Amino acid sequence: MHQRIEEYSLNAWPALQTLVYDGWLLRFADGYTKRSNSVNAIYNRDEEHLDRKISKCEELYARAGLPTVFKVTSFGPPSLDQALEARGYTVVDPSCNMLLDDLAASAKPLLTNVEIYESPALEWLGTLSKLNPKMSEDQLAVTSKMLSGTLLQTGFFTLYEGAVPVACGLGVIEDQMVGLFDILTSEQQRNRGYGEQLIRNILKWAKENGATQSYLQVLQHNPPAHRLYEKLVFRQIYSYWYRTKSLL
Repeated sequence: MHQRIEEYSLNAWPALQTLVYDGWLLRFADGYTKRSNSVNAIYNRDEEHLDRKISKCEELYARAGLPTVFKVTSFGPPSLDQALEARGYTVVDPSCNMLLDDLAASAKPLLTNVEIYESPALEWLGTLSKLNPKMSEDQLAVTSKMLSGTLLQTGFFTLYEGAVPVACGLGVIEDQMVGLFDILTSEQQRNRGYGEQLIRNILKWAKENGATQSYLQVLQHNPPAHRLYEKLVFRQIYSYWYRTKSLL
């Protein structure tokens, strides 16, 4: 299950370019999000030559003008984390994957004023940018490019209160599993249940399109998000973190 969810999440949130190197998946997307610009050691291969493999990854990311970032999972190559620490890589963004086992048991949304797009429409991207003011125009352009080419069934959601967009996010379905990504609520409209209602709308859409389970990724040190997801009956199934080394 852990390996499958890793694969689902990689497919759901693509990169602009990928390279497979001895069982490791290297992803590049002009530096926007660690998840799309990191090394993913998804298969245990050739652990005796970790230093050589890490050096090769550093060379490739430096060539792309990017810092070298590794995603490390609790079930990945046992010696990778220690090898990275010995080379001066620091831990950032400790996170976890959570699973909702049975969509059939999830409650229907109470607020249903949602707009659903099948692709990242300009309207949805505009809402995403508005709800995430730290996102630059270049990052928004990368997001549009990454998500426009997906082959998976994807719903891009905006929840409204009247005519005002108060939350947005997306759901991606693969093999009856829906992943939740970029769940955002307006800073001015937080603590009013809009995030919960947005997710319930995504889960309802996913059920109607054949999904039976759901997963999501969340920072470990985000108590409000954990409370929300636990309320929605998500449970933590495994942890992961990133190790990064800045460009010299």
